[in-house]
Amino acid sequence: MAKNKKKTQKLKQKLTDKYRLVVLNENTFQERFSLKLSRLNVFVFGSLFSILIITLTVFLIAFTSLKEYIPGYSSTELKRKATRLTYQTDSLKTKIAVLQEFTKAIRPVLTGDIKPDAIDSIRNEASKTVVNYTKLSASKLDSSFREEVKSKDRYVLSAGTKNKANIVFFAPITGTISQSFNAPNKHFAIDIVAKTGTPVKAIADGTVILSDWTADTGYIITIQHSNDYISVYKHNGELLKQQGDFVESGEVIASVGSTGELTTGPHLHFELWKNGYPINPNNYIDFQ
Repeated sequence: MAKNKKKTQKLKQKLTDKYRLVVLNENTFQERFSLKLSRLNVFVFGSLFSILIITLTVFLIAFTSLKEYIPGYSSTELKRKATRLTYQTDSLKTKIAVLQEFTKAIRPVLTGDIKPDAIDSIRNEASKTVVNYTKLSASKLDSSFREEVKSKDRYVLSAGTKNKANIVFFAPITGTISQSFNAPNKHFAIDIVAKTGTPVKAIADGTVILSDWTADTGYIITIQHSNDYISVYKHNGELLKQQGDFVESGEVIASVGSTGELTTGPHLHFELWKNGYPINPNNYIDFQ
């Protein structure tokens, strides 16, 4: 027991013995710096420093981009690409599944499993139920009435004595005509003066084939009507319809403005075309 006690005391003395670290000037032997240390202090400070270094290293690896330079760690950009590719792969799988179902549905037609005879038989059965109206005969009174109706020129819009049309046009706006149709001067339209914001209406039922902006004519809208008629409305202040929209006769499609470099003030530049040729709108529409 005494020996163990002596050994413990010697170990404790070794750990607590003070040592002095002195920095001297080599030429003058003047003391510049001194530090008193013991083995225990060196052990404690060394342990704390090691723990601090380990903690800092773990933090840098876990929460900064430095880990990308350590073998075995993948970069953040690589993870983003992998995630994006995963979503794209899933989308492609869905599209492939849809294509497979579509191919499965049309395969009988392509391989000839469904024969045209089956479709023709359905068509023939349907045709059997059609009534043959040619066998029906009309009375003399009915025949005379039909001849009278056919001889009349119905649904005709007359303007003067030369122009006729089988479609009734609605005036886009009413107002004073500042410039008339003049084909020799390449003015294939009429300009109607109106206040800014005045509603511009479609002259007939049709489909919008152009609704856009140009530098010269500003906001422009073009409508395709039946019987190969096309109406064009330029220098609008605002467009209310888009390309592909179906409009009815008299429906508001735009508002009067003064847009485009060629405008001379608030007015509507209106053009009417038939079979690819400009025609005088005054012969078909009353703008008063």
